[in-house]
Amino acid sequence: GRGTTTARAERLFRARTPAHTTAHVLLRPHLQQRLAVHPYAGGGVGGTTLSRSLFIQTFDTPNDQALKFVPGKDVLGSGTREYQSVLDAYDSPLAKALFQIEGVVNVFLGPDFVSVHKDEEMDWEEVKPAVFAAIVDFYASGQPVTTDDKPPEDTQIHEDDDEPVQMIKELLEANIRPAVQRDGGDVRYHGFVDGVVLLELQGACRGCSSSSITLKSGIERLLMHYVPEVNAVMAVENDELERINLEQFEKVAEKIADKGKDGDN
Repeated sequence: GRGTTTARAERLFRARTPAHTTAHVLLRPHLQQRLAVHPYAGGGVGGTTLSRSLFIQTFDTPNDQALKFVPGKDVLGSGTREYQSVLDAYDSPLAKALFQIEGVVNVFLGPDFVSVHKDEEMDWEEVKPAVFAAIVDFYASGQPVTTDDKPPEDTQIHEDDDEPVQMIKELLEANIRPAVQRDGGDVRYHGFVDGVVLLELQGACRGCSSSSITLKSGIERLLMHYVPEVNAVMAVENDELERINLEQFEKVAEKIADKGKDGDN
């Protein structure tokens, strides 16, 4: 499932990546900066934090891997909502921000609280300060907790998606898309063909002078580092997509024809 894929991806990240890799810093410098300028109180798991007039209380739960955060403001107001991966969080800017934190595998929103579930291999001393930062920044932004947004079609997980494709989609949604959107653009996934990830840069990122740097130094490096099956990332336009789709159709047709010949022999 999606939660399993996210946890597996997180374990793979930590196994292959030291505390701060170049790719990680390239895609998430805002988080590193927030943690540097907001030295939240450490120590035990429980407690309270006061920052920017937001009084956040933290409570233990029966699950050692989950903490309850009470920001002193309405979250949903009424009802609850659970998000098992960043791909589920398309309609919640708050949940999406929390999933950008390494180690977060589940977010549960309540009327006046947020429960965050971390990967068991991560320590709360690592995760908790980032959760505080994300909650504080979210409420400072003035965004709604939930929206009417629909899930992005390009990164939805399908039953026939293999593990590399699932990880590519989760990385795009959790790390890459938010970073590109902050620069006034977007990135759209168009497929994974023969080890090459096909991406379409949109908005301010389309045709800009730094787009090749973004693609090669940021996106390609991160995907190749975390997904061994990725050999390259290629930016494509609509006319190129039509050609690529035609070529793939011809390849499939050739394979079917070859199998038919083998069966006749």
